[in-house]
Amino acid sequence: MKELYERVREQVGAVVIGQDEVVAQVMAAFVSGGHVLLTGPPGVAKTLLARTIAGTLGVTFTRAQFTPDMLPSDLTGTMVLRGSELSFRPGPVFTNILLADEINRTPPKTQAALLEAMQEGSVSIDAQVHPLPSPFLVIATQNPIEYEGTYPLPEAQLDRFLLAVEVGYPSEASELKMLAQPRTGLEPSGLSEVQQVGSAEDLLAARRLLSETTASDEVSAYVVALVRRTRQLPSVSLGASPRAAVHLLTAAKAHARLAGRAFVTPDDVVEFAPSVLAHRLVLTPDAELEGFSASDAVNTAIADVPVPR
Repeated sequence: MKELYERVREQVGAVVIGQDEVVAQVMAAFVSGGHVLLTGPPGVAKTLLARTIAGTLGVTFTRAQFTPDMLPSDLTGTMVLRGSELSFRPGPVFTNILLADEINRTPPKTQAALLEAMQEGSVSIDAQVHPLPSPFLVIATQNPIEYEGTYPLPEAQLDRFLLAVEVGYPSEASELKMLAQPRTGLEPSGLSEVQQVGSAEDLLAARRLLSETTASDEVSAYVVALVRRTRQLPSVSLGASPRAAVHLLTAAKAHARLAGRAFVTPDDVVEFAPSVLAHRLVLTPDAELEGFSASDAVNTAIADVPVPR
């Protein structure tokens, strides 16, 4: 798994500059079989990152631009009349990697259709179940700048995402390197030169390795203690769910494998705790008024819980 990640990182890093940490988080989610929510301002390469990773893995990729008038059938597909018979026309959800661009710009009914597909791995149309390709992975994006005319995902639906990753602005050195890239018009020339260095089978094989990755009783207890601590913080009105504990340990196992280890350390847990837990927390109104964030709450929980030695 480490070799696969390093090959992907090398290819993606030639096109997407200054987002190595985001690449690592997305790859950890993919080998875990989890979905990712990317949040960041426009122009920080969220879409380019998804396209490039799909290209390196040689899997099918579809982008769905979510809009206020988008219907569930626009995403999942619909029955059409061909000749004298009805047949199913698949929607963009039938792919290996789906980029759900600006997921908070579409109404709840369409959001729910996507989240159902994420959970079930299939789509039901006219009482017929249509399985999605394997692997099926979603990268959803949100723009945190504009909230007018948006439909924020409820907490129960945010809980379906393994990771919520903040994609920030790159460093000054990375921006200078970006400007030095050769380009064909606006597109980086390196995008057409991205090589396939993995496959869907590699992702599925890497996922099977996670079941062979060990976590000591102390590390498992540390995961549970962190999750339970988020429910006790005075700044939090709704803490992380039991599902969050499962997701955090799974993400930690993936991080260990990407580092070339078959066992989990507390550092693996701490590395992924903010991106696994923060989007699942609901802060109290007082905490929000004071400018306290969900990431701050996770960091408080990490500081409060003793690290096993």
